[in-house]
Amino acid sequence: MLQPADHLHPVLDAEITDALLTASRALVAVAARSLSSVVDDVTLPQYRALVMLASRGPQTVGDLADAVAVHDSTATRLCDRLVAKKLVHRAVSRDNRRETLIRLTAAGGMIVDRVTVARRVEIERIVAKIPLSLRQPTVEALAAFSDAAGELADQSWALGWS
Repeated sequence: MLQPADHLHPVLDAEITDALLTASRALVAVAARSLSSVVDDVTLPQYRALVMLASRGPQTVGDLADAVAVHDSTATRLCDRLVAKKLVHRAVSRDNRRETLIRLTAAGGMIVDRVTVARRVEIERIVAKIPLSLRQPTVEALAAFSDAAGELADQSWALGWS
């Protein structure tokens, strides 16, 4: 929870924001390279949907749209493409026949796993270049950022897609 004093450092906040924007560009590049090294016909938005399904389990199209921050109709088209590629399966919910659930297939899960491994290898090479004295503070800062963003740690879901 934010404390009143947390908003009293606008210059520092701007520096953190700028540093994270730069880091995010580097991480997007890593993600794109990792994805393209594993599969060439899955886009970054499609991959993000696969990751959301791997981390959070079967979802309605509406919930998936919210998770990847797109309009429901965009998520429907995205799911259509992933179904055609046999990376997700669409089925009527057993609990509510009016709901359609999207779940990851084994093939979709393997892509998430392989891309995650490729991404991890590249990130490990980058981390090796960070001075030892800055590594623990980096972990703490990135964990705080991920928590603030509501992102799950990889180990929280890595094996949960099956």
